[in-house]
Amino acid sequence: MTKPDTDVLIIGAGLSGIGAAVHLQKLSPKKRYRIYEARSAIGGTWDLFRYPGIRSDSDMHTLGFDFKPWTEAKAIADGPSIRKYVNDTADEYGVRQHIQFDTKIVAANWSNADQVWSVTSENVKTGERSVITARFLFMCGGYYRYDQGYKPEFPGEAAFKGQILHPQHWPESLDYSGKKVVVIGSGATAMTLVPAMTDKAAHVTMLQRSPTYVVSRPAVDGAANFLRKILPGQWAYNIIRWRNVMFQQFFFGQTRKNPEKARERLLGMVRDELGPEYDIAKHFTPSYNPWEQRLCLVPDADLFTALKSGKASVETDHIERFTETGILLKSGKELPADIIVTATGLNLIFMNGVNVSIDGAKVDPGKLLNYKGVMLSNVPNMAVTFGYTNASWTLKADLTSEYVCRLLNLMDEKGATSAMPYLAHFPNQTEPFVDFSSGYFQRVMDQFPRQHTEAPWKLHQNYFTDRKNLRELPIEDGVMQFSTAAAKAGSKPALQAAE
Repeated sequence: MTKPDTDVLIIGAGLSGIGAAVHLQKLSPKKRYRIYEARSAIGGTWDLFRYPGIRSDSDMHTLGFDFKPWTEAKAIADGPSIRKYVNDTADEYGVRQHIQFDTKIVAANWSNADQVWSVTSENVKTGERSVITARFLFMCGGYYRYDQGYKPEFPGEAAFKGQILHPQHWPESLDYSGKKVVVIGSGATAMTLVPAMTDKAAHVTMLQRSPTYVVSRPAVDGAANFLRKILPGQWAYNIIRWRNVMFQQFFFGQTRKNPEKARERLLGMVRDELGPEYDIAKHFTPSYNPWEQRLCLVPDADLFTALKSGKASVETDHIERFTETGILLKSGKELPADIIVTATGLNLIFMNGVNVSIDGAKVDPGKLLNYKGVMLSNVPNMAVTFGYTNASWTLKADLTSEYVCRLLNLMDEKGATSAMPYLAHFPNQTEPFVDFSSGYFQRVMDQFPRQHTEAPWKLHQNYFTDRKNLRELPIEDGVMQFSTAAAKAGSKPALQAAE
């Protein structure tokens, strides 16, 4: 049995990866770990995205780590502030020295005989490849491709004389002063860009095929700022964190129980902001129920302020084609534009695009079951961080890291070299990885693991349920199998296929 080069190899140095490292240091301090980061900096999403107004769409008391209080005045924070928070965390806990930058993991093969992962990485600047071994593989690189955002092909693009760009690849030198801007999309990115670009642009139009639910809340959390003045920082942070988690879960639950009432409430709030004369039915009334797709958060009603000022507008229509000077809509209306921003979404990817195999047999996550939202059926010593769709990402990331540490510690107690959620037979009835109708999820759900209706193969979008399952319930549940010796020839785990 091979002694690995490192105990835990973490992919990604964003929120998830830095959090995973700190949890390892706190809860499994004897474990050696390395972090491979494909980019040249810490921060992940919050270092990659640099478009105007980039900010969180979750409050920082739940998007922040459970072990490091958020102390800035604004709870709905901008990208640079979040990037600083992640970097400060890495430096405070000495994580940076464990990071190897500009290193992309290409492939990982688990050897049952050696009980290790052989991980092939590539230096993104030189193309040089190398291999190291790790006992445990912890994928914390998020859920979308960093090198390519999603952009459909629009008819007549070549005819447009202006500039077309995607928010994921924002040009640092872009000057949109006095320009007419059309932002295609109705998600969080579009709703961030539109009010932010009104500072310099002549006019900004948000062009959407269909509306999205929008809710406004103050960027500053007065209660949080007050509590920090009278209580120790961690106490104040924990109180607000719990308050916000409970409100999120309550609101989500009530929305699912009574979608019509939630719909009326959300649309009523928009109507209060924009007034009765605005066409709420056309521009802000989705065809789906609340939380079938993620709600868009508008801090301090900035989008509504921009619309009321006349500096921005919304068009709900379909694109006929691009023209030399803008976009022609199906209705016959033409939107003039100097710059077109395609805020059309992300390209999702599971397991960070790594080619994973077991004893040389390729692992297809689309043919496996999710285990507790952390691991995959019949795949040993590997965890994947995937946050909530209905709450802050880091809430689930923290729980995932805690569970991994518990698992590693139990393996040490048992003298085990591997742990694997074993599935003897793939069930006939399965469900998609997430119950979400957003296009960016639907396009790739066949590449994500399935889930079952029963634990532990059920993916819960509920913090309190996950908190119990991952933090409190015994790890030895009759499903998790431990190995202390090399697998016998021909006895490698079967990768059960979905029907």
